[in-house]
Amino acid sequence: MRVLVTGANGFIGSALIPELLRAGHQVIGLTRSDDGLQAIEKAGGEGLRGDVNDLEGLRKAVEQSEGVIHTAFNHDFSKFMESCEQDRKAITAMGEALAGSSRPMVITSSIGSSNTVPGTLPSEDNPTASSKVFPRAASDEAALALADRGLNVSIMRNPQIHDTVKQGLVSDLIKLARLKGRAAYVGDGLNRWSATHISDAVHVYRLALEKAQIGSKYHAVAEEGIAMREIAEVIANGLNVPSVSISEAEAPDHFGWLIKFAGRELTASGKLTRERLSWTPTGTGLLADLRAMKY
Repeated sequence: MRVLVTGANGFIGSALIPELLRAGHQVIGLTRSDDGLQAIEKAGGEGLRGDVNDLEGLRKAVEQSEGVIHTAFNHDFSKFMESCEQDRKAITAMGEALAGSSRPMVITSSIGSSNTVPGTLPSEDNPTASSKVFPRAASDEAALALADRGLNVSIMRNPQIHDTVKQGLVSDLIKLARLKGRAAYVGDGLNRWSATHISDAVHVYRLALEKAQIGSKYHAVAEEGIAMREIAEVIANGLNVPSVSISEAEAPDHFGWLIKFAGRELTASGKLTRERLSWTPTGTGLLADLRAMKY
């Protein structure tokens, strides 16, 4: 399959290229820079200059492909709602280019887009949260609207994707701990975050593309929940700073924009994804990667 990967120079996108190539696919990597073109071509893909906010250019890129994996997203959290709505527009535009065909597209979202049922971990089959409550769900809403029209679109919801260099929002916690001189958690720190190694994440993306089940929602979750206190303690040890509990009242001042996530339960089940895609995660756990990284 000739696969368009948006965000091809990003953390997930750059790891997807070799995963897809090893499985016999061809890759078109969308990038905004000459350096990005060179990196994609060096990895064995075909580089294509473009920007996901250029909707007409994005449609033309999709028209060149036989399938799409959309990983691009603006992670400037000072413009989070704006970025989420831009992603809605990008997904809708790509869907327009797929209309009238069975070509598959897998889009990226967050496990926070799955509504929680009290007493259970959020499941793939749970109702989708409203973007008015959780802005990132704008991506899910756009994808599900396309699926309702019969387009071959599915959703990959990600937890903290990690290796020994990057760890999703945990990387921002590390930067903050280095800046503040302490690794903090809110209250008892028992709220948990799910996580998955990058090698497992790109594998499940490929499986989702190949299975091409219209309207499916997948959770790329290997570890269902790691307590924030444990994460903070490992970071503290790596930076040689104290690990501390701070109150909910103190938390906004300490965490800044991260307060949206720091005290939140960001867990989910990946059970149905494993069953439906025959996916068995084997990568290193988040805490092990945090212990092995160079601080």
